[in-house]
Amino acid sequence: MSSETAVKQVCTNRKARHLYFILETVEAGIALVGSEVKSLRAGKANIRDSYAAIERGEVFLHHMHISLYDEASHFNHDPLRTRKLLLNRSEIRRLTGKVNERGLTVVPLSVYFKGRHAKVELALAKGKKQYDKRAAIARREQDREIERAVKGRGRGESSR
Repeated sequence: MSSETAVKQVCTNRKARHLYFILETVEAGIALVGSEVKSLRAGKANIRDSYAAIERGEVFLHHMHISLYDEASHFNHDPLRTRKLLLNRSEIRRLTGKVNERGLTVVPLSVYFKGRHAKVELALAKGKKQYDKRAAIARREQDREIERAVKGRGRGESSR
Protein backbone atom coordinates (compact mmCIF):
# COMPACT_ATOMS: atom_id res chain seq x y z
CA MET A 1 0.00 0.00 0.00
CA SER A 2 1.58 3.29 -1.09
CA SER A 3 1.75 6.34 1.16
CA GLU A 4 -0.44 8.37 -1.23
CA THR A 5 -3.43 6.05 -0.85
CA ALA A 6 -3.16 5.45 2.91
CA VAL A 7 -6.17 7.03 4.64
CA LYS A 8 -6.19 7.74 8.38
CA GLN A 9 -9.55 8.88 9.78
CA VAL A 10 -9.30 11.76 12.29
CA CYS A 11 -12.94 12.57 13.12
CA THR A 12 -16.45 12.23 11.70
CA ASN A 13 -19.64 14.24 11.97
CA ARG A 14 -22.24 11.58 12.78
CA LYS A 15 -24.82 14.23 13.64
CA ALA A 16 -24.80 15.54 10.04
CA ARG A 17 -26.30 12.33 8.63
CA HIS A 18 -29.15 12.64 11.14
CA LEU A 19 -29.85 16.34 10.49
CA TYR A 20 -29.40 16.44 6.69
CA PHE A 21 -30.14 14.55 3.49
CA ILE A 22 -26.70 14.08 1.87
CA LEU A 23 -27.01 14.79 -1.87
CA GLU A 24 -23.36 14.60 -2.96
CA THR A 25 -19.87 14.74 -1.48
CA VAL A 26 -16.67 16.58 -2.39
CA GLU A 27 -13.12 16.14 -1.08
CA ALA A 28 -11.24 19.33 -0.14
CA GLY A 29 -7.83 20.07 1.32
CA ILE A 30 -7.43 22.27 4.43
CA ALA A 31 -4.93 25.11 4.91
CA LEU A 32 -3.44 24.44 8.37
CA VAL A 33 -0.57 25.70 10.52
CA GLY A 34 2.00 23.32 12.02
CA SER A 35 0.52 22.91 15.49
CA GLU A 36 -2.90 22.16 13.95
CA VAL A 37 -1.41 19.34 11.90
CA LYS A 38 0.20 17.83 15.00
CA SER A 39 -3.10 17.97 16.92
CA LEU A 40 -4.99 16.46 13.97
CA ARG A 41 -2.50 13.58 13.75
CA ALA A 42 -3.16 12.97 17.47
CA GLY A 43 -6.90 12.85 16.67
CA LYS A 44 -7.80 15.94 18.71
CA ALA A 45 -10.44 17.56 16.50
CA ASN A 46 -14.21 18.02 16.47
CA ILE A 47 -16.44 18.98 13.53
CA ARG A 48 -19.83 18.43 15.17
CA ASP A 49 -21.16 22.00 14.85
CA SER A 50 -19.03 23.13 11.92
CA TYR A 51 -20.13 24.26 8.47
CA ALA A 52 -18.55 25.52 5.26
CA ALA A 53 -19.34 28.93 3.79
CA ILE A 54 -18.47 30.41 0.43
CA GLU A 55 -17.11 33.95 0.84
CA ARG A 56 -15.61 36.08 -1.95
CA GLY A 57 -15.10 33.08 -4.22
CA GLU A 58 -13.33 30.99 -1.56
CA VAL A 59 -14.60 28.27 0.77
CA PHE A 60 -14.01 28.52 4.53
CA LEU A 61 -14.67 26.03 7.32
CA HIS A 62 -16.21 27.63 10.42
CA HIS A 63 -16.43 26.26 13.99
CA MET A 64 -14.08 23.30 13.50
CA HIS A 65 -12.35 22.77 16.84
CA ILE A 66 -8.73 21.58 16.76
CA SER A 67 -7.32 21.31 20.30
CA LEU A 68 -4.14 23.12 21.26
CA TYR A 69 -0.92 21.17 20.81
CA ASP A 70 0.82 20.94 24.19
CA GLU A 71 4.40 21.09 22.89
CA ALA A 72 3.82 24.21 20.74
CA SER A 73 3.94 26.64 23.74
CA HIS A 74 3.34 30.24 22.61
CA PHE A 75 3.35 29.33 18.89
CA ASN A 76 -0.01 27.61 19.27
CA HIS A 77 -3.06 28.23 17.07
CA ASP A 78 -6.56 29.50 17.87
CA PRO A 79 -8.67 26.32 18.33
CA LEU A 80 -11.78 27.72 16.60
CA ARG A 81 -10.23 29.83 13.87
CA THR A 82 -11.80 29.88 10.40
CA ARG A 83 -9.83 27.63 8.05
CA LYS A 84 -9.58 27.96 4.29
CA LEU A 85 -10.54 24.92 2.21
CA LEU A 86 -8.62 24.14 -0.95
CA LEU A 87 -10.86 23.43 -3.95
CA ASN A 88 -10.61 23.98 -7.70
CA ARG A 89 -12.29 27.12 -9.01
CA SER A 90 -14.76 25.00 -11.02
CA GLU A 91 -15.74 23.03 -7.90
CA ILE A 92 -16.27 26.28 -5.97
CA ARG A 93 -18.45 27.69 -8.78
CA ARG A 94 -20.54 24.50 -8.89
CA LEU A 95 -21.03 24.52 -5.10
CA THR A 96 -21.90 28.23 -5.14
CA GLY A 97 -24.51 27.68 -7.84
CA LYS A 98 -26.20 24.81 -6.02
CA VAL A 99 -26.17 26.56 -2.64
CA ASN A 100 -27.68 29.76 -4.09
CA GLU A 101 -30.11 28.07 -6.47
CA ARG A 102 -31.60 25.33 -4.28
CA GLY A 103 -30.93 26.61 -0.76
CA LEU A 104 -28.57 23.78 0.16
CA THR A 105 -25.89 23.76 2.87
CA VAL A 106 -22.25 22.64 2.74
CA VAL A 107 -21.49 20.47 5.79
CA PRO A 108 -18.25 18.61 6.66
CA LEU A 109 -18.74 14.86 7.14
CA SER A 110 -15.23 13.76 8.08
CA VAL A 111 -11.61 14.86 8.42
CA TYR A 112 -8.83 12.47 7.45
CA PHE A 113 -5.26 12.24 6.22
CA LYS A 114 -4.79 10.97 2.68
CA GLY A 115 -1.10 10.28 2.47
CA ARG A 116 0.53 13.38 3.96
CA HIS A 117 -2.34 15.77 3.29
CA ALA A 118 -5.25 16.67 5.59
CA LYS A 119 -8.58 16.43 3.78
CA VAL A 120 -12.22 17.20 4.57
CA GLU A 121 -15.15 15.34 3.06
CA LEU A 122 -17.77 18.01 2.38
CA ALA A 123 -21.42 17.21 1.69
CA LEU A 124 -23.95 19.21 -0.25
CA ALA A 125 -26.89 18.72 2.08
CA LYS A 126 -30.55 19.60 2.52
CA GLY A 127 -31.95 19.98 6.03
CA LYS A 128 -34.37 17.33 7.30
CA LYS A 129 -37.71 18.29 8.75
CA GLN A 130 -38.72 16.90 12.15
CA TYR A 131 -41.00 14.26 10.61
CA ASP A 132 -38.15 13.06 8.36
CA LYS A 133 -35.95 12.54 11.42
CA ARG A 134 -38.71 10.60 13.21
CA ALA A 135 -39.28 8.42 10.13
CA ALA A 136 -35.54 7.62 9.93
CA ILE A 137 -35.47 6.64 13.61
CA ALA A 138 -38.58 4.43 13.19
CA ARG A 139 -37.03 2.72 10.13
CA ARG A 140 -33.81 2.07 12.07
CA GLU A 141 -35.78 0.56 14.97
CA GLN A 142 -37.71 -1.70 12.57
CA ASP A 143 -34.46 -2.91 11.01
CA ARG A 144 -33.08 -3.71 14.48
CA GLU A 145 -36.23 -5.66 15.39
CA ILE A 146 -36.05 -7.65 12.16
CA GLU A 147 -32.36 -8.38 12.77
CA ARG A 148 -33.11 -9.56 16.33
CA ALA A 149 -35.95 -11.78 15.11
CA VAL A 150 -33.76 -13.37 12.43
CA LYS A 151 -30.93 -13.99 14.93
CA GLY A 152 -33.33 -15.35 17.54
CA ARG A 153 -35.02 -17.71 15.09
CA GLY A 154 -31.68 -19.12 13.91
CA ARG A 155 -30.51 -19.67 17.47
CA GLY A 156 -33.78 -21.30 18.63
CA GLU A 157 -33.88 -23.89 15.83
CA SER A 158 -30.30 -25.04 16.28
CA SER A 159 -30.76 -25.78 20.00
CA ARG A 160 -33.77 -28.11 19.44
